[in-house]
Amino acid sequence: MLEQLWHRLLAPFLDALRYSTLTGYTWQEPRLLLLIPVVPLLFVVRWALTYRRRARLGVAFVGGRVRQDWSALLRFVPDVVLALSLMFGLVALARPQRTDERVVQTGEGIDLLLVLDVSGSMELGDLRPNRLEAAKRLAREFVDSRAGDRVGLVVFAGDAYSLAPLTTDYDLLRDELRNLHLGMIANDGTAIGSALGVATNRLRASRSRTKVCILLSDGENTAGSLDPLTAAQLAHAYGLKIYTIGLGRDGTVPFGTDPAGRTRYVETRLDETTMRQIAQAGEGQFFRATDNAGLRQVFRRINQYEKSEIKQTRYRNTKDYYRIYLGWCVLLYLGWLGLKNTFLTNALED
Repeated sequence: MLEQLWHRLLAPFLDALRYSTLTGYTWQEPRLLLLIPVVPLLFVVRWALTYRRRARLGVAFVGGRVRQDWSALLRFVPDVVLALSLMFGLVALARPQRTDERVVQTGEGIDLLLVLDVSGSMELGDLRPNRLEAAKRLAREFVDSRAGDRVGLVVFAGDAYSLAPLTTDYDLLRDELRNLHLGMIANDGTAIGSALGVATNRLRASRSRTKVCILLSDGENTAGSLDPLTAAQLAHAYGLKIYTIGLGRDGTVPFGTDPAGRTRYVETRLDETTMRQIAQAGEGQFFRATDNAGLRQVFRRINQYEKSEIKQTRYRNTKDYYRIYLGWCVLLYLGWLGLKNTFLTNALED
């Protein structure tokens, strides 16, 4: 019985006086707390106003010093109790509260797979500093623009590999993109069909309504056993939408330097026809990016096309705690009224 009384009544009243409890509140009327230091000043002002008007009784004392007794301080107890009552009243009027917020997301993100060419031709310098680094930088910016979507990563050269599964861990994706480098796949070449096959395997089990594949390559299919167009048709059968991005310019482009430090040039050509056919089979679009600005614009356009709507609903549950401090205020005020009728009150002062 006593334990239940403690937990229900006394413990909350005592816990409300702790500094950590007071600092944990939010206040509906915080300006009222500024009046708390004014309360002691009210008693000083009262003393100053009544000092000259106090009745004095002339009493003759014998010679010698009057002995001071600590019990004389008890006459201030009623004023202290009244001051505390007023302070707790101000705390109650300031409305201490605690708010619990719950966020519920509605809507479904999309599943999106970046398929990136890391073959040797991605070292060409018509995109700065080279095609691969330009694609990596823009891919990271694209990942940063997603919210609530699952994104995965597939890389390919002569072979294709899934480097990152579909995930919302964008820090992981940024790290994987940062670590991409030329020569990471020993078998060089451009296996576009194999890359689309790996992407299809990743996305076919997805339950998302929208499944998107973004293919970035700078060459024509020269490796792998799967025809790119057949792979695109298979991907479309599993509900994948395919965007293709052709990187770089056709013709003579810079490719590193020779032993004498002079810039070398090589001939390059993008199989634009196949890239267009892949996008058409996947009900997507083909884009050509011949420089860094063009590549950035391509990603922006795709980002506008493939936006998921994630709605957030916030539920706020606010609980007031002013009743505890109002209880202290009333309790101390009743105590002050009781003390007014005891020996602690100086009738001459009042």
